[in-house]
Amino acid sequence: MTIRGNQRDRDRERAQARAGSKAKSAKEDGLTPEQRRERDAKALQEKLAKKAAGEAGKGGSKK
Repeated sequence: MTIRGNQRDRDRERAQARAGSKAKSAKEDGLTPEQRRERDAKALQEKLAKKAAGEAGKGGSKK
């Protein structure tokens, strides 16, 4: 049987490092929560409009 040693501890440290870097980057944009919501809503609307335009251009029928 293989002895795994402190692998669980090392994995925990790696997970914390990965989670810490993601959490910091999300808050560094300098926007208030309201501004962030507006930005995200605008991006979602643009994405939906682009998708709708792509589907309208195909003109195919769905089964």
